[in-house]
Amino acid sequence: MFTSMRPDRDAVALAVSGLLGGLLLWLLGLHTQNGRLFSAPWVTLVPLTVMASAELLRRNAPRTALLIGTGALLADQFTRGNLATVVLFTDLVYAAVLYGPPTAARRIPVATLLVTVASTIGFVAWFRRPEALLIGLVVGLVSFVPALTGVSVRSHRTAAEAARLAAEQTARLAEMDRVQAVIAERARMARELHDMVANHLSAVAIHSTAALSIDDPETSRGALKVIRENSVEGLAEMRRLIGLLREGGEDGAPAAAPTLAALDALVEQANVNGAAGGLVCTLRDARTADTGALPTPVELAAYRIVQESLTNALKHAAPGPVTVRLDLADEVLAVEVTSALGSRPGPTAPGSGAGLVGMRERVALLGGTFEAGARPGGDGTEVWRVRAQLPASEREMRE
Repeated sequence: MFTSMRPDRDAVALAVSGLLGGLLLWLLGLHTQNGRLFSAPWVTLVPLTVMASAELLRRNAPRTALLIGTGALLADQFTRGNLATVVLFTDLVYAAVLYGPPTAARRIPVATLLVTVASTIGFVAWFRRPEALLIGLVVGLVSFVPALTGVSVRSHRTAAEAARLAAEQTARLAEMDRVQAVIAERARMARELHDMVANHLSAVAIHSTAALSIDDPETSRGALKVIRENSVEGLAEMRRLIGLLREGGEDGAPAAAPTLAALDALVEQANVNGAAGGLVCTLRDARTADTGALPTPVELAAYRIVQESLTNALKHAAPGPVTVRLDLADEVLAVEVTSALGSRPGPTAPGSGAGLVGMRERVALLGGTFEAGARPGGDGTEVWRVRAQLPASEREMRE
């Protein structure tokens, strides 16, 4: 508490300089008035000393300093007067408005204006001479003008502080946006990496397990062939992803994203990978022949959904048909993949659940709907169905 009430350097400098200036004027015999109640020259030093002492409180206790200064100024009117006392008082008025609470900043200018107007009217009515207006002018210069200056400086400081806070808030929001963008980009990269590689690695895991568990040269040779094909495809997919991350190759052309036209090759590869597990994959495209290309994000999302669904079927589906259906109606692309639900003999690959999460996120980003779960099949058995509905136009995606 003692440290917080210690006067700052500016207050000490003003108090010392004001006191020394007043002493110099007193030594030179320069006074502001004559014929007062206390006409002894030394008496003028008392209000001067009190006013200089009040200057020490201008920053830590501005209202208290103003009250002390007002009393010292009134006392100075009964002496021969000192100009330094009046000048120090103007600084106390200014400091009270600048450093005081908001209520003081509002009330002090109004009070000094009323004092100026009242003193002007009073002196004019008392002396009945136009020269009395000069007294009111002096009162305004001593009280109202410093208060008005304090209001102006305080307003500028408040505006500068508000601008600084706004800049800091903008910087924080920008940093939050940057962090969210990085998180979103990492999530997108994770989805792409999972969807591109999981299919091939699952096939490699299943067929390598089969090659190790079945002591048959022909079976092992077939499994190794599938492993090699999926390894090569996986490496190609990884190179494509790296190309996307590098924003194209040396010629600056970005790598092409897979589209629905590549579903035939994807289903064919799924048949090769799932043959050992009794899976038969078929593609049923109900779209018309004149259907044009869909927006790139829609084609990519639909391709990845089919790819991940086929991967999940390779890992978990029972022997039987795996059907991929595509349909386009009312500017909505419907993607559906069904597979037999149940257990199957032979090696399987563990799942992490990331595939369903990734598919759901892709659909949500485009504003579509997604559902996945067990449903009754046509022949009384249960099937696992993945169904996504994606907007097939840019306008629907924006809405």
